Amino acid sequence: MKRWIGTVLSVLWIIMAGMPLIASENGVQIPSASETGGELKLDAKGAILMESETGTVLYDQNSDAKLYPASVTKIMTMLLVMEALQEGVVTEEDSVTASENACSYGGTQIYLEPGETMSLRDLLKAVCINSANDAAVALAEFVGGSEDAFVARMNGRAAELGMTKTHFVNPCGLPDPDHYTCAYDVALMTREILKHPHILDYTGIWMDSLRNGGFGLANTNKLLKTYQGITGMKTGYTQEAGHCLSATATRGDMTLIAVVLGGETSKGRFSSVAALLDYGFAGYTVVRRSVGPLAPIPVEKGKKDVVSIAAEGSLTLVMKKGKTSALTTEVLLEESLQAPVAVGQVVGSVRFLNGGEEVLSVPVVATEAVEKAGFFDHFGDMLEELFC
Repeated sequence: MKRWIGTVLSVLWIIMAGMPLIASENGVQIPSASETGGELKLDAKGAILMESETGTVLYDQNSDAKLYPASVTKIMTMLLVMEALQEGVVTEEDSVTASENACSYGGTQIYLEPGETMSLRDLLKAVCINSANDAAVALAEFVGGSEDAFVARMNGRAAELGMTKTHFVNPCGLPDPDHYTCAYDVALMTREILKHPHILDYTGIWMDSLRNGGFGLANTNKLLKTYQGITGMKTGYTQEAGHCLSATATRGDMTLIAVVLGGETSKGRFSSVAALLDYGFAGYTVVRRSVGPLAPIPVEKGKKDVVSIAAEGSLTLVMKKGKTSALTTEVLLEESLQAPVAVGQVVGSVRFLNGGEEVLSVPVVATEAVEKAGFFDHFGDMLEELFC
Protein backbone atom coordinates (compact mmCIF):
# COMPACT_ATOMS: atom_id res chain seq x y z
CA MET A 1 0.00 0.00 0.00
CA LYS A 2 2.77 2.44 1.00
CA ARG A 3 4.65 1.75 -2.20
CA TRP A 4 1.47 2.23 -4.25
CA ILE A 5 0.99 5.63 -2.60
CA GLY A 6 4.63 6.44 -3.28
CA THR A 7 4.24 5.59 -6.96
CA VAL A 8 1.18 7.84 -7.26
CA LEU A 9 2.98 10.70 -5.54
CA SER A 10 5.98 10.21 -7.80
CA VAL A 11 3.76 10.49 -10.88
CA LEU A 12 2.27 13.69 -9.48
CA TRP A 13 5.77 15.07 -8.94
CA ILE A 14 6.69 14.27 -12.53
CA ILE A 15 3.55 16.03 -13.80
CA MET A 16 4.27 19.06 -11.61
CA ALA A 17 7.91 19.07 -12.70
CA GLY A 18 6.82 19.65 -16.25
CA MET A 19 4.78 22.73 -15.35
CA PRO A 20 6.66 25.86 -16.40
CA LEU A 21 7.38 28.73 -14.04
CA ILE A 22 6.66 32.31 -15.12
CA ALA A 23 8.92 32.95 -18.10
CA SER A 24 11.78 35.43 -18.20
CA GLU A 25 15.30 35.47 -19.62
CA ASN A 26 16.34 32.68 -17.24
CA GLY A 27 13.00 30.95 -17.07
CA VAL A 28 11.97 32.54 -13.74
CA GLN A 29 10.45 35.96 -13.23
CA ILE A 30 12.86 38.17 -11.29
CA PRO A 31 12.95 41.84 -10.33
CA SER A 32 15.36 44.09 -12.20
CA ALA A 33 17.67 46.59 -10.52
CA SER A 34 15.65 49.46 -11.99
CA GLU A 35 12.47 48.01 -10.52
CA THR A 36 13.96 47.62 -7.08
CA GLY A 37 16.00 50.79 -6.90
CA GLY A 38 19.14 48.70 -6.45
CA GLU A 39 17.66 46.51 -3.71
CA LEU A 40 16.38 43.04 -4.50
CA LYS A 41 12.82 42.21 -3.53
CA LEU A 42 13.20 38.78 -2.04
CA ASP A 43 10.56 36.42 -0.72
CA ALA A 44 12.61 35.48 2.34
CA LYS A 45 13.01 36.17 6.04
CA GLY A 46 16.73 35.65 5.62
CA ALA A 47 18.90 35.52 2.51
CA ILE A 48 22.50 35.65 1.37
CA LEU A 49 24.60 35.47 -1.79
CA MET A 50 28.15 34.13 -1.39
CA GLU A 51 30.99 33.46 -3.83
CA SER A 52 32.12 29.92 -3.09
CA GLU A 53 35.89 30.06 -3.63
CA THR A 54 36.61 33.00 -1.34
CA GLY A 55 33.50 33.03 0.84
CA THR A 56 32.90 36.68 -0.10
CA VAL A 57 29.38 37.84 0.74
CA LEU A 58 27.91 39.74 -2.20
CA TYR A 59 24.39 40.34 -0.88
CA ASP A 60 22.87 40.07 2.56
CA GLN A 61 19.33 40.30 3.90
CA ASN A 62 18.97 39.34 7.56
CA SER A 63 21.42 36.48 6.98
CA ASP A 64 22.01 36.06 10.73
CA ALA A 65 18.30 35.70 11.63
CA LYS A 66 17.61 32.42 13.48
CA LEU A 67 15.16 30.42 11.36
CA TYR A 68 13.94 26.88 10.79
CA PRO A 69 15.78 25.29 7.84
CA ALA A 70 13.39 22.42 6.98
CA SER A 71 15.04 19.98 4.55
CA VAL A 72 17.91 22.35 3.81
CA THR A 73 19.21 20.57 6.92
CA LYS A 74 20.01 17.64 4.65
CA ILE A 75 23.01 19.52 3.23
CA MET A 76 24.81 18.73 6.48
CA THR A 77 23.63 15.13 6.29
CA MET A 78 24.90 14.93 2.71
CA LEU A 79 28.20 16.54 3.73
CA LEU A 80 28.88 13.96 6.45
CA VAL A 81 28.06 11.14 4.04
CA MET A 82 30.41 12.58 1.41
CA GLU A 83 33.17 12.92 4.00
CA ALA A 84 32.66 9.31 5.08
CA LEU A 85 32.91 8.27 1.44
CA GLN A 86 36.11 10.28 0.99
CA GLU A 87 37.63 8.72 4.10
CA GLY A 88 36.74 5.23 2.89
CA VAL A 89 34.57 4.52 5.91
CA VAL A 90 31.66 3.65 3.60
CA THR A 91 31.18 3.06 -0.12
CA GLU A 92 28.35 3.86 -2.48
CA GLU A 93 27.84 0.13 -3.02
CA ASP A 94 27.26 -0.58 0.68
CA SER A 95 23.91 -2.15 1.49
CA VAL A 96 21.92 -0.19 4.10
CA THR A 97 19.10 -1.81 6.06
CA ALA A 98 16.21 0.45 7.03
CA SER A 99 15.38 0.52 10.73
CA GLU A 100 11.95 0.98 12.26
CA ASN A 101 13.10 4.40 13.43
CA ALA A 102 14.02 5.52 9.90
CA CYS A 103 10.76 4.18 8.50
CA SER A 104 8.74 6.02 11.13
CA TYR A 105 9.67 9.47 9.84
CA GLY A 106 6.86 11.31 8.11
CA GLY A 107 6.92 14.05 5.53
CA THR A 108 8.51 13.37 2.15
CA GLN A 109 9.49 9.69 1.92
CA ILE A 110 10.45 6.86 -0.36
CA TYR A 111 8.35 4.65 1.94
CA LEU A 112 11.09 2.39 3.25
CA GLU A 113 9.88 -0.75 5.03
CA PRO A 114 11.64 -1.98 8.21
CA GLY A 115 14.31 -4.44 7.15
CA GLU A 116 14.32 -3.26 3.53
CA THR A 117 17.82 -2.95 2.08
CA MET A 118 18.98 -0.34 -0.40
CA SER A 119 22.40 0.77 -1.57
CA LEU A 120 23.95 3.86 -0.06
CA ARG A 121 24.00 5.30 -3.57
CA ASP A 122 20.23 4.94 -3.98
CA LEU A 123 19.53 6.38 -0.53
CA LEU A 124 21.76 9.36 -1.25
CA LYS A 125 19.96 9.79 -4.55
CA ALA A 126 16.63 9.76 -2.71
CA VAL A 127 17.87 12.48 -0.34
CA CYS A 128 19.37 14.73 -3.02
CA ILE A 129 16.59 14.39 -5.58
CA ASN A 130 13.43 13.64 -3.64
CA SER A 131 14.37 15.03 -0.20
CA ALA A 132 13.27 11.78 1.45
CA ASN A 133 13.29 11.94 5.26
CA ASP A 134 13.35 8.18 5.79
CA ALA A 135 16.36 7.86 3.46
CA ALA A 136 18.18 10.64 5.32
CA VAL A 137 17.69 8.94 8.68
CA ALA A 138 18.72 5.55 7.28
CA LEU A 139 21.94 7.10 5.98
CA ALA A 140 22.52 8.86 9.31
CA GLU A 141 22.17 5.61 11.26
CA PHE A 142 24.46 3.75 8.85
CA VAL A 143 27.22 6.39 8.81
CA GLY A 144 26.96 7.48 12.45
CA GLY A 145 26.04 4.20 14.12
CA SER A 146 22.84 5.74 15.47
CA GLU A 147 20.72 8.77 14.73
CA ASP A 148 21.75 10.48 17.99
CA ALA A 149 25.46 9.91 17.31
CA PHE A 150 25.08 11.27 13.79
CA VAL A 151 23.25 14.38 15.01
CA ALA A 152 26.07 14.97 17.49
CA ARG A 153 28.49 14.84 14.57
CA MET A 154 26.30 17.28 12.64
CA ASN A 155 26.53 19.80 15.47
CA GLY A 156 30.25 19.19 15.90
CA ARG A 157 30.87 19.76 12.19
CA ALA A 158 28.75 22.90 12.26
CA ALA A 159 30.94 24.27 15.05
CA GLU A 160 34.07 23.47 13.06
CA LEU A 161 32.69 25.40 10.08
CA GLY A 162 31.90 28.46 12.21
CA MET A 163 28.14 27.97 12.05
CA THR A 164 27.59 29.79 15.33
CA LYS A 165 23.80 30.18 14.99
CA THR A 166 22.98 26.58 14.13
CA HIS A 167 21.75 23.63 16.15
CA PHE A 168 20.48 20.36 14.71
CA VAL A 169 18.10 17.89 16.35
CA ASN A 170 17.56 15.47 13.45
CA PRO A 171 19.17 14.66 10.08
CA CYS A 172 16.22 15.62 7.90
CA GLY A 173 14.87 18.99 9.10
CA LEU A 174 11.49 18.13 10.60
CA PRO A 175 10.49 21.04 12.86
CA ASP A 176 11.68 21.26 16.45
CA PRO A 177 12.14 24.40 18.60
CA ASP A 178 15.80 23.46 19.08
CA HIS A 179 16.46 22.83 15.38
CA TYR A 180 17.50 26.09 13.74
CA THR A 181 20.07 27.88 11.62
CA CYS A 182 20.51 31.10 9.62
CA ALA A 183 21.11 31.88 5.95
CA TYR A 184 24.80 32.65 6.52
CA ASP A 185 25.39 29.31 8.23
CA VAL A 186 23.58 27.48 5.44
CA ALA A 187 25.89 29.16 2.94
CA LEU A 188 28.90 27.98 4.97
CA MET A 189 27.87 24.32 4.90
CA THR A 190 26.90 24.59 1.24
CA ARG A 191 30.33 26.02 0.48
CA GLU A 192 31.93 23.11 2.34
CA ILE A 193 30.00 20.42 0.48
CA LEU A 194 31.14 21.93 -2.82
CA LYS A 195 34.61 20.69 -1.88
CA HIS A 196 33.12 17.28 -2.74
CA PRO A 197 32.15 17.88 -6.39
CA HIS A 198 30.79 14.34 -6.72
CA ILE A 199 27.72 15.51 -4.81
CA LEU A 200 26.76 17.51 -7.91
CA ASP A 201 26.36 14.21 -9.76
CA TYR A 202 23.40 13.65 -7.43
CA THR A 203 21.99 17.15 -6.91
CA GLY A 204 22.04 17.80 -10.65
CA ILE A 205 19.79 14.83 -11.48
CA TRP A 206 16.38 15.96 -12.73
CA MET A 207 14.55 12.63 -12.74
CA ASP A 208 15.46 9.08 -11.80
CA SER A 209 13.95 6.03 -10.13
CA LEU A 210 14.48 3.43 -7.41
CA ARG A 211 13.46 -0.21 -6.93
CA ASN A 212 14.15 -1.15 -10.55
CA GLY A 213 12.02 1.68 -11.87
CA GLY A 214 9.15 1.06 -9.47
CA PHE A 215 9.48 4.35 -7.60
CA GLY A 216 9.98 7.60 -9.51
CA LEU A 217 12.08 10.51 -8.30
CA ALA A 218 11.70 14.12 -9.45
CA ASN A 219 14.01 16.83 -8.21
CA THR A 220 12.44 19.35 -5.87
CA ASN A 221 14.84 22.06 -7.12
CA LYS A 222 12.96 23.32 -10.17
CA LEU A 223 15.76 25.77 -11.06
CA LEU A 224 17.57 22.80 -12.57
CA LYS A 225 15.30 23.22 -15.58
CA THR A 226 14.99 26.98 -15.61
CA TYR A 227 18.28 28.61 -14.60
CA GLN A 228 21.47 28.66 -16.64
CA GLY A 229 24.39 27.13 -14.75
CA ILE A 230 22.47 25.71 -11.79
CA THR A 231 24.13 22.65 -10.22
CA GLY A 232 22.14 21.95 -7.00
CA MET A 233 21.71 22.05 -3.96
CA LYS A 234 18.69 21.58 -1.61
CA THR A 235 15.11 22.73 -1.11
CA GLY A 236 13.11 22.66 2.10
CA TYR A 237 9.57 23.27 3.28
CA THR A 238 7.53 22.89 6.43
CA GLN A 239 4.73 25.07 7.65
CA GLU A 240 6.97 26.34 10.44
CA ALA A 241 9.99 27.01 8.20
CA GLY A 242 8.26 28.28 5.10
CA HIS A 243 9.82 27.76 1.69
CA CYS A 244 13.62 27.44 1.77
CA LEU A 245 16.36 26.87 -0.78
CA SER A 246 20.13 26.80 -0.93
CA ALA A 247 21.23 26.76 -4.56
CA THR A 248 24.58 26.63 -6.33
CA ALA A 249 25.32 27.80 -9.85
CA THR A 250 28.44 28.15 -11.99
CA ARG A 251 29.06 30.38 -14.96
CA GLY A 252 32.55 30.58 -16.36
CA ASP A 253 35.01 30.32 -13.50
CA MET A 254 32.70 31.71 -10.81
CA THR A 255 30.44 29.63 -8.55
CA LEU A 256 27.80 31.33 -6.43
CA ILE A 257 25.76 30.14 -3.47
CA ALA A 258 22.32 31.68 -2.96
CA VAL A 259 20.26 30.95 0.15
CA VAL A 260 16.72 31.98 1.02
CA LEU A 261 14.94 30.90 4.20
CA GLY A 262 11.37 31.55 5.28
CA GLY A 263 9.79 32.28 1.91
CA GLU A 264 6.03 32.60 1.67
CA THR A 265 5.64 30.65 -1.57
CA SER A 266 7.51 27.97 -3.47
CA LYS A 267 7.62 30.11 -6.60
CA GLY A 268 8.89 33.00 -4.50
CA ARG A 269 11.92 31.09 -3.22
CA PHE A 270 12.91 30.10 -6.76
CA SER A 271 12.51 33.61 -8.15
CA SER A 272 14.39 35.05 -5.16
CA VAL A 273 17.32 32.70 -5.64
CA ALA A 274 17.35 33.46 -9.36
CA ALA A 275 17.40 37.17 -8.55
CA LEU A 276 20.34 36.72 -6.19
CA LEU A 277 22.29 34.66 -8.71
CA ASP A 278 21.58 37.12 -11.52
CA TYR A 279 22.74 39.94 -9.28
CA GLY A 280 26.02 38.16 -8.65
CA PHE A 281 26.77 36.98 -12.17
CA ALA A 282 25.85 40.34 -13.70
CA GLY A 283 27.76 42.49 -11.25
CA TYR A 284 30.84 40.61 -10.08
CA THR A 285 33.89 38.81 -11.39
CA VAL A 286 36.63 36.66 -9.87
CA VAL A 287 40.14 38.06 -10.25
CA ARG A 288 43.08 35.70 -9.83
CA ARG A 289 46.78 36.51 -9.72
CA SER A 290 49.37 33.78 -9.48
CA VAL A 291 52.68 34.67 -7.85
CA GLY A 292 55.70 33.64 -9.90
CA PRO A 293 59.07 32.47 -8.58
CA LEU A 294 60.57 34.77 -5.95
CA ALA A 295 64.29 35.37 -5.50
CA PRO A 296 65.86 33.78 -2.38
CA ILE A 297 66.46 35.95 0.68
CA PRO A 298 70.00 36.25 2.15
CA VAL A 299 70.55 34.54 5.50
CA GLU A 300 73.09 35.80 7.98
CA LYS A 301 75.07 33.42 10.22
CA GLY A 302 73.45 30.39 8.65
CA LYS A 303 74.75 27.12 7.22
CA LYS A 304 73.38 28.40 3.91
CA ASP A 305 73.75 31.91 2.54
CA VAL A 306 70.20 32.14 1.20
CA VAL A 307 66.79 30.57 1.77
CA SER A 308 64.18 29.69 -0.87
CA ILE A 309 60.78 31.35 -0.52
CA ALA A 310 57.31 31.15 -2.07
CA ALA A 311 53.91 32.77 -1.73
CA GLU A 312 51.50 30.66 0.31
CA GLY A 313 48.70 30.33 -2.21
CA SER A 314 47.47 32.53 -5.02
CA LEU A 315 45.62 35.81 -4.83
CA THR A 316 41.90 35.44 -5.50
CA LEU A 317 39.51 38.33 -5.15
CA VAL A 318 35.87 38.99 -6.02
CA MET A 319 35.30 42.47 -7.43
CA LYS A 320 32.59 44.45 -9.12
CA LYS A 321 32.83 44.30 -12.87
CA GLY A 322 34.50 47.34 -14.38
CA LYS A 323 36.41 48.09 -11.17
CA THR A 324 39.50 45.97 -11.79
CA SER A 325 41.58 48.43 -13.83
CA ALA A 326 43.18 49.99 -10.74
CA LEU A 327 44.18 46.60 -9.33
CA THR A 328 47.92 46.06 -8.80
CA THR A 329 50.12 43.63 -6.87
CA GLU A 330 53.02 44.42 -4.58
CA VAL A 331 55.66 42.13 -3.07
CA LEU A 332 57.07 43.03 0.36
CA LEU A 333 59.99 40.93 1.65
CA GLU A 334 62.55 41.01 4.44
CA GLU A 335 65.91 42.25 3.13
CA SER A 336 67.74 39.52 5.04
CA LEU A 337 67.12 36.93 7.77
CA GLN A 338 69.02 35.77 10.82
CA ALA A 339 69.59 32.05 11.16
CA PRO A 340 67.99 29.79 12.17
CA VAL A 341 65.16 29.93 9.64
CA ALA A 342 62.25 27.45 9.92
CA VAL A 343 60.18 25.94 7.13
CA GLY A 344 56.98 27.96 6.84
CA GLN A 345 58.45 31.02 8.58
CA VAL A 346 56.73 34.14 7.28
CA VAL A 347 59.26 36.36 5.49
CA GLY A 348 56.96 38.83 3.73
CA SER A 349 53.69 39.16 1.81
CA VAL A 350 52.16 39.67 -1.60
CA ARG A 351 49.37 42.23 -1.61
CA PHE A 352 46.44 43.14 -3.83
CA LEU A 353 46.11 46.92 -4.05
CA ASN A 354 43.09 48.67 -5.46
CA GLY A 355 43.84 52.31 -6.07
CA GLY A 356 46.75 52.02 -3.66
CA GLU A 357 44.66 50.50 -0.85
CA GLU A 358 45.25 46.92 0.27
CA VAL A 359 42.27 44.65 -0.29
CA LEU A 360 43.90 41.23 0.10
CA SER A 361 47.27 39.73 0.94
CA VAL A 362 48.89 36.30 1.18
CA PRO A 363 52.01 35.49 3.20
CA VAL A 364 55.40 34.63 1.70
CA VAL A 365 57.13 31.83 3.61
CA ALA A 366 60.44 30.01 3.68
CA THR A 367 60.23 26.69 1.86
CA GLU A 368 63.32 25.18 3.55
CA ALA A 369 65.07 25.29 6.90
CA VAL A 370 68.43 26.97 7.42
CA GLU A 371 70.30 26.05 10.58
CA LYS A 372 72.51 28.45 12.47
CA ALA A 373 76.18 28.06 11.57
CA GLY A 374 78.48 26.60 14.25
CA PHE A 375 82.18 27.12 15.00
CA PHE A 376 83.41 24.61 12.42
CA ASP A 377 81.19 26.14 9.75
CA HIS A 378 82.81 29.54 10.38
CA PHE A 379 86.27 27.95 10.54
CA GLY A 380 85.72 26.33 7.16
CA ASP A 381 84.62 29.66 5.71
CA MET A 382 87.79 31.33 6.98
CA LEU A 383 89.98 28.61 5.44
CA GLU A 384 88.15 28.96 2.16
CA GLU A 385 88.78 32.73 2.16
CA LEU A 386 92.47 32.21 2.95
CA PHE A 387 93.33 29.56 0.38
CA CYS A 388 90.82 30.06 -2.42
